[in-house]
Amino acid sequence: MKRSLFSTLAIASTLGAAHGDLYHIQDETQESLPLKWSVGANLTWDDNVNPAALVGQDDEVLSINPYVGLSFVNITPQTTLDVYARIGAIYYFDEPVAVGSDDLYTQSRVGLNWTHRVSERLRFSSRNFLSYEMEPDYAYGFATTRQLGEYFYWQTDNSVGYRWTERFATYTGFSLTGLDYDDVVQNQDRFTLSLYNDFRYQLSEQTVLTATYRYSQTDGDGLSSDYSDHFLLGGIEHRFSPNTILVVRAGAQFHETDTVGGTNSTSPYLESTVRTQMNEQLSLRAFARYGVEGYDTVRAVGAGIYEFDDRQTLRIGVSGDYMISPMFSLFSGVDYIPANFGDGRLVAAAGPVPFAVGDLDEDVINAYIGVSVKFNEMLTGTFSYNYTDSESDFAGQSYERNRLNLGIRAEF
Repeated sequence: MKRSLFSTLAIASTLGAAHGDLYHIQDETQESLPLKWSVGANLTWDDNVNPAALVGQDDEVLSINPYVGLSFVNITPQTTLDVYARIGAIYYFDEPVAVGSDDLYTQSRVGLNWTHRVSERLRFSSRNFLSYEMEPDYAYGFATTRQLGEYFYWQTDNSVGYRWTERFATYTGFSLTGLDYDDVVQNQDRFTLSLYNDFRYQLSEQTVLTATYRYSQTDGDGLSSDYSDHFLLGGIEHRFSPNTILVVRAGAQFHETDTVGGTNSTSPYLESTVRTQMNEQLSLRAFARYGVEGYDTVRAVGAGIYEFDDRQTLRIGVSGDYMISPMFSLFSGVDYIPANFGDGRLVAAAGPVPFAVGDLDEDVINAYIGVSVKFNEMLTGTFSYNYTDSESDFAGQSYERNRLNLGIRAEF
């Protein structure tokens, strides 16, 4: 029972923690991996490089994305250290014509995960991630519309886990999250402090029941208000097999806006992730999250600028890999993000406008498919197609976008 409890204990505060994306399930690496380097480049044709810009719609541009990366895992009886990084850039051969665009952007990500097992009962964990890049990744859990500027996104999640009995354990910790756009994007920066406590009961060797309380305080930027959230969640973590795991939490979210005239709300909340290795060829993973979000809530409607206190958002993501042969593999995925904006308050205006608006919708579908070719033990090539469609009630946010990508990567 002890061994089973700690294997599931490692999953504790997985969803929304510092791992970089909503697909992630915190499941400790079982073996050390030596330092591995990767060097590569992607050549991308984009038929709508600035879809959210006021000018430059349908601007076709060719770009190149060179990068270098590394990964390293070291495991001892007490400590696990997992480090990865990818540093790169995007260079547009023809500078995009939209105002505020440049021909060179950074695209970099770094992560460090650390777990220390003090005893069979006590462990400490720290998971850290940061990125500075141009394209918001929908799996991060904050992007819907396309922004024009680069952004700096970072998370750190630090916790202590303790097994009180053979079946009962807790995880207690805090996380910090920052989102900072360049000056060209206004009112969208956020800083969030979260505190949480996760109660865990081992129902069987495959199943853990959870009860979670989570509190977060977010500081807005510019016209964005500060706000806080309380979450009361019940959940289950179940291993159907060594290669298939499901993590679900659901309950209530209490969203409070820290401004005069703001609207508070209570909403259902759901977060779920599943990962499976169907067979030797096929692997799948998926996530779903529903709740009130505080990102990208300041929007233009006509001649007015409004802040929406109630942005209810569903995020669904599915991705998979299929190995046709040792040389050829297929990969694909889709993101679906419908959002409803309610309780819009006027925060700035250029003329006579209504004091309040609401019930505006925005739906984003992003899908991709590609093939990977392994030329030898060191060299891999990829070709992929990406399609994005945004249908929005906000002016300038409806668009279609197609991208073709040709890549080459060497690992050693």
